[in-house]
Amino acid sequence: MSAPQQVDRILLTTAVVLLLLAGTLLLARIWRGPSMLDRAISLDVLAALIIAGLAAKSAFARDAFYFPIMLVLAFLGFTGSVGIARFIAVRDRPRPAPRPGHPGGGAEGPR
Repeated sequence: MSAPQQVDRILLTTAVVLLLLAGTLLLARIWRGPSMLDRAISLDVLAALIIAGLAAKSAFARDAFYFPIMLVLAFLGFTGSVGIARFIAVRDRPRPAPRPGHPGGGAEGPR
């Protein structure tokens, strides 16, 4: 094995180790996330980590077989993130303040 190939293998191995470390920290964030938004962002980052892992596998094998799979996963991660963001935006939309004099108003209306 030549020196550039050995450096390439060391860098790829380091990248995979860092991806695994990021994955374990990410699973902790998904488990402990105090809000639904934290968990949603963590799942989006998980999709990115899966794509990066497939890229590392593709680089190890020097094979482009996984590129279309990575593209589809990126599309699914994006659409999932947009869907969750829209759901949270509708759920967290502020309600208009009740006006006095209308049914359900906080202050007493005219008598």
